[in-house]
Amino acid sequence: MSVPSTSLQTSPGGVARLRARLAAPPEAAKRVQFRRPLLPWLLLAPQLAVVATFFYWPSAQAVISSFYIEDPFGFGATFVGLDNYADAVGSSEYIRIAGFTVMFTVIVTVLSLAIGMLLAVKADKVIRGRPAYRTALIAVYAIAPPVAGLIGMMLFDQHIGSIVRFAALFGWNMQVGLSYWDTAFAMIVVAVWLQIPYNFIFVLSGLQAIPSAVREAALIDCRNGLRRFRTVILPLLAPTAFFLMIINITYALFDTFALIDVMVKDKPANNPITLVYKVYLDGFRGNDIGGSSAQSVILMAVVLVLTLFQFRYIERRVHYG
Repeated sequence: MSVPSTSLQTSPGGVARLRARLAAPPEAAKRVQFRRPLLPWLLLAPQLAVVATFFYWPSAQAVISSFYIEDPFGFGATFVGLDNYADAVGSSEYIRIAGFTVMFTVIVTVLSLAIGMLLAVKADKVIRGRPAYRTALIAVYAIAPPVAGLIGMMLFDQHIGSIVRFAALFGWNMQVGLSYWDTAFAMIVVAVWLQIPYNFIFVLSGLQAIPSAVREAALIDCRNGLRRFRTVILPLLAPTAFFLMIINITYALFDTFALIDVMVKDKPANNPITLVYKVYLDGFRGNDIGGSSAQSVILMAVVLVLTLFQFRYIERRVHYG
């Protein structure tokens, strides 16, 4: 039986096209095909509705309210243009609170990330009792911010606070709620304590993702643990560290509101507060809806610029993969 010559002979161009066709991935693997064009939008509709309801609509309302002086009971509003912004930026009290917010954010971000990374490195080396050790470090993350603030007030109480008694051994008469810097110290300690487990979880996961071969090679090349961590381990953790830096900055600016409220509520007016707490005080206690809206817009713009700066310049130093 003879075989057709076309099945045995193939031109060089045909062989090249056949190899290219076999090497190319199927079209279905590249992208998902929807038979109905409205189906993707229907799947995204719940999430888009949540984002529009709880983010875009309140943001638009805050921008609109920032140009008005509004009656707190909703009986009227007077257009004042940029006066609310000028009053906020020109206020010495606002500048002082903004300076404290910057200091508070930097200290909380650096300390919580550094301590969480240190504990993760140490926990990664533990052999005996590893689950119990890690659970003890992570358990703090389950505490709600208001409860953390209440625990902090108990620890820094002038009568029963253990930290106050410990500070008294060194001659430090700590007066949280009365002294500006003592209260600031207590706020920073509680905020850092509450955020350390979050950093610990992510850094520990990043450490476990590093191949053992890389660690063994680094151990052979460099016996100094600190230098080995700085030159080998830390660059591999750069994506995780960059993500945690953004999360920690956001946490210090916004998520510390509850614990600050617990720690300074019903205290003298000279206690330190952050910008987000000042928005609450002016809007809900001072009934200055327009002024608090202008402050919230300024804070939102600052966070947006800071985030863009981080992704534009800092992320360039981060290597993925």
